[in-house]
Amino acid sequence: MFERIIDAHIHLDMYTPDDQSAILRELEPSGVEALIAVSNNLASAWKNLQLGRDDSRVKPAIGFHPEQPLPSDEEVADLLALMENHRDEIAAVGEVGMPYYLRREGKAGDRGAYIDILEVFIRKAMELDLPVALHAIYDDAPIVCDLLEKHSVAKAHFHWFKGDWKTVDRMLGNGYFVSVTPDILYKEKTRELARKYPLGQMMVETDGPWPFDGVFAGKMTHPGMIRRSIAEVAVLRHLPVDDVFERLYDNTRWFYGV
Repeated sequence: MFERIIDAHIHLDMYTPDDQSAILRELEPSGVEALIAVSNNLASAWKNLQLGRDDSRVKPAIGFHPEQPLPSDEEVADLLALMENHRDEIAAVGEVGMPYYLRREGKAGDRGAYIDILEVFIRKAMELDLPVALHAIYDDAPIVCDLLEKHSVAKAHFHWFKGDWKTVDRMLGNGYFVSVTPDILYKEKTRELARKYPLGQMMVETDGPWPFDGVFAGKMTHPGMIRRSIAEVAVLRHLPVDDVFERLYDNTRWFYGV
């Protein structure tokens, strides 16, 4: 039975130290081989680098999460330098993207400035030959697709994607990847995406410590939860569960080079 898994998107640095220790201790019993630990900002990136040094199963990504005020020029420069100086320690540039929720709350400021910063990170990813982990949903996704196409980015991962089917068709046509979270157990839009998107361009994630509802309500988000996600993908696509486990695992290993 093939049941190895990789969490393709987790904010490990945002857990308490005790919860981090518990998660890492429980990876092997849960069949989890690696965690793609995305960063929110410069301080977050340094934490994830240290977590990766302490445990080789943690694969850091360096980026600036867009759902926060714009970074200073100095922080952007420091992040770019960190990517370059620690290229051999990181799996991706991320999390980067556009501030959909912040903009909806009227707190995002200049949308063009976020686009400019994202383009800087995309260029760096191309320079360093690294994949990009993206926060790009709804009406932001076509803008991000424009940038990816402009720079001929091949390895783009739209984590926990939400958007229209026209954009979905554009993404899958460009070979971009998506990942689904444990909300596949109770969110119809996620279930629809899992039915339509090619299995060969799909991964699974938790986006922890973001909490989930349904059977996971009140529980700490744990990478082991994605076992249920994978089983649900198999049900939705009428495929043997072992085949889905193996395909999603292989997808993530190839995409992130882990």
